[in-house]
Amino acid sequence: MPKKKKVAILYGGRSVEHGVSINSARNIFEFIDKNKYEPLPIGINTAGQWFLTSGVSKDIQKDGQPLALSLNPGKPEFIVLKTGERFQADIVFPVLHGTDGEDGSIQGLVKAMDLPMVGTGVTGSAMSMSKIVSKRLLKEAGLPVTNFLTFRYDEKDKYTFNSIAKKLGAPFMVKAANLGSSVGVSKVKTRNDFKKALDDAFRYDNEVIVEEYITGREIECAILGNYPPEASYPGEVVISDKYEFYTFDAKYVDPDAVRIDVPAKLSKPVAEKIRKASVKAFEALNCEDFSRVDLFLDKKGKVYVNEINTIPGFTNSSMFPVMWKERGVSFAKLITRLLTLAQERYDRGKRIERDFKSSLKF
Repeated sequence: MPKKKKVAILYGGRSVEHGVSINSARNIFEFIDKNKYEPLPIGINTAGQWFLTSGVSKDIQKDGQPLALSLNPGKPEFIVLKTGERFQADIVFPVLHGTDGEDGSIQGLVKAMDLPMVGTGVTGSAMSMSKIVSKRLLKEAGLPVTNFLTFRYDEKDKYTFNSIAKKLGAPFMVKAANLGSSVGVSKVKTRNDFKKALDDAFRYDNEVIVEEYITGREIECAILGNYPPEASYPGEVVISDKYEFYTFDAKYVDPDAVRIDVPAKLSKPVAEKIRKASVKAFEALNCEDFSRVDLFLDKKGKVYVNEINTIPGFTNSSMFPVMWKERGVSFAKLITRLLTLAQERYDRGKRIERDFKSSLKF
């Protein structure tokens, strides 16, 4: 029997999406092929401290053992502080949504460890996490995006409801620039809405993006990389009339808030247009292994790329695994596929030299 690979599953984190991460990691821990892999769940509490947990726990600090890390590239060691026990991982699977998880921070640490890692690296993660940077790059790549404008916290008094409505129309959307799961996101119809929306968005970020509101359908497409990336058939999120848009509660709290249609009811030409745009977005933002692309389809049939999620949810209701399940890829097979993609990409990267011979004296 081949030796099982040890997979460090990182979950929790210093993010408003901490709870979502726990739910995602719980499924990955449950469905990972334990004949091939030994999962090592490592929880990060809201203060940023790391703990080895026996399973995926919602009370990370209470149920876990505090960890330290010895940075020996290629063979880093995790150290259980109370006992001094040391262990290694063969591959890292970050299941950290949002801040410090999808923005390149944890990816940089894993790169310094020199371990294979599931998902997009530092550059792609940082670009994709920023709604501002990603929107500009998607537009530069020739992909259709909504009209938008951006401003910083110190500029907030320069903008009014009327000045924005004149440029983008009303209603419009106000979003914190670097968050997911619809946290810090508001639909603005009036002046009073605008003040509340700004206050909420600036609670979580120093930059906001204000976007044209698109009346239409919420479409999502799952991508598996890498050479070339593959697109699932699109799915649709049909939101209850009691919600103005796809809010956090609609996504994760209210079981009656949405209906998931997988596959989405689309004509073949429209579905192909969405799949091609999703792959192009994945490549434009330098994504790797997997992502979920969120799009709008307006009443005239125009497709807009909204954003890309480099660590999409793996909860029971999450679209990414549901869309691949519709294509015949089970949850367990999907996890194995992701771990295989990460290992293959890491192995290919070993051809890149890190040393340069020169006459420089030092």
